[in-house]
Amino acid sequence: MIVAITGASAGVGRAVAREFAAQKWDVALIARDAGRLNAAVAELQGMGVNATSVVADVADFGALNAAALAIENTLGPIDVWINNAMATVFAPVAEITPDEFKRATEVTYLGQVHGTMVALALMRPRNRGTIVNIGSALAYRAIPLQSAYCGAKYAVRGFTDALRSELIHEGSAIGLVMVHLPAINTPQFDWALNKTGRRTQPVPPIFQPEVAARAIHFAAMHPERREVWVGGSTVKAIIANKLAPGLLDRYLAYAGYSGQLTDEAQPRDAPVNLFTTVEADVAAHGRFDEVATGYSGEMMVSTHRSFAALAAAGLFAFGLGRWLSRRS
Repeated sequence: MIVAITGASAGVGRAVAREFAAQKWDVALIARDAGRLNAAVAELQGMGVNATSVVADVADFGALNAAALAIENTLGPIDVWINNAMATVFAPVAEITPDEFKRATEVTYLGQVHGTMVALALMRPRNRGTIVNIGSALAYRAIPLQSAYCGAKYAVRGFTDALRSELIHEGSAIGLVMVHLPAINTPQFDWALNKTGRRTQPVPPIFQPEVAARAIHFAAMHPERREVWVGGSTVKAIIANKLAPGLLDRYLAYAGYSGQLTDEAQPRDAPVNLFTTVEADVAAHGRFDEVATGYSGEMMVSTHRSFAALAAAGLFAFGLGRWLSRRS
């Protein structure tokens, strides 16, 4: 089995590559940084699987299409395609330039559109395969200081929903599932364009990238799931926004700033990866290992629904029995 992953040289993409390799999949990595890609390939080959990489920018459809063809020529037909690449800007809307908005949108939204189109072109003739699009709690509940990223993730969700209906209309056997992630401990908080003057952080609670990787692997294996929500914080944000969006607007007007900004000043020479890649010796994790958790109880329940339902039924029966015994 062969998986192709965009944005695979660091962060969630790097963790996803390891997760699939641990399950003995052959892995193809796509990203902009050749050095980190080479390191990732060596790591995966050390895990006993075939691995290859292609340097490509997901915003460039032609380059991404060529990458997909090169992967199939090297490893064989792609079974799962994961659209993971992203870029963000930390700044109020008034301080983001049109070019910065455009670039963040091209990577985070059009990158997933391009990847999906490329994957479909390969999978349609075979009428098999699965595409996993990566969303976020922020695809349902936008927050201040990340308007470009939130807008792109909302767009990915709309695109995915539209395409899903088209695939059903066609009677296609190709799977399409979207995974919505919580705050993840990745290197993006050290190299995203940041105009706030303070170092940024994921909005707590923070999860390790391996939590996301396990969820994405699960989604790839269960394309009948329309969406997979990762972490209790994601579930709470999505549901709260459905129930009281206006209240959340006001809450986030205050907490949305402090939740994303640390007390540390942003270094003047901090790297920025929006337009060009950053050469850095990093892998999946960011700088928040001390506060990030590697476990999600919500994901355990979500991925074991039958067990959870059985346990709930058992608890209900136990409670009912106790109530009846008191009544008798």
